[in-house]
Amino acid sequence: MGTSTRWKGPAGDRWSSAARRLGRWRGGSRTADRRLEKIADDHLQALHETLRTDPSAFGLYEAACAAGERLADALGSLATEGTESADSLIARLIPEVGGDGDTLADAAVRRGLATAIRHVRHTHPELDHAMETGTARRGIAWDILCDLYQVFFAGVVAEFLRSVVAEHIKLTAPVLIAAYPEGRIADRIAEEVMKLVPSPCEASAASTDPAQTAEIAQDPSQTLPGIAGSLVPLSVGKALGLITEEITGEEGAAA
Repeated sequence: MGTSTRWKGPAGDRWSSAARRLGRWRGGSRTADRRLEKIADDHLQALHETLRTDPSAFGLYEAACAAGERLADALGSLATEGTESADSLIARLIPEVGGDGDTLADAAVRRGLATAIRHVRHTHPELDHAMETGTARRGIAWDILCDLYQVFFAGVVAEFLRSVVAEHIKLTAPVLIAAYPEGRIADRIAEEVMKLVPSPCEASAASTDPAQTAEIAQDPSQTLPGIAGSLVPLSVGKALGLITEEITGEEGAAA
């Protein structure tokens, strides 16, 4: 944060309520999992309400938009050049997309990117197989890259809130440290936010422009990155709760 003062987490009634609920949580009961989901939802709602009041709060919107545009630019080369291993993919994308900023938002962007890479490896075992056999060097399939794009924005939100929850635990409920609920809370948040983020692949499939459809079919690596880039404001807006319904055209761009 560029200061020696310890960050105590976001302030406000909604945040305090979520922190109190977290402080009362204990694992092992029949309702523990359901209560933890509610705690996760409370933190996500607190973040969304804060950002609706002040979209510049925490620097999340600016950081996520900038990183999202860099990720969109990287998708084309990943589709054609691929990668030789998971380590090389991480080594490339973390600095290229995540940057070297030192704010909490910057850290959430980098951790969100790492989360997205882990997710696509878990949900697309064919990617690991392609890397092991060397075929991934010829390019990564677009369905995998579109998933990476979606999970990235969800991961940014989840990782920022993971930091918030971890700080609440340290300050008010250190007894929960061993239970590590922030990891489960982050997983729940990422799962919920991912439902909100549009997929470049689905957006291209829904296109009613015959010229664009033909262009995508001919060379998606030249077209889909542009679609992904155009979706960044909508993706960030929905992930951060600034856009609560589908907005298109000039209105969506303004949002």
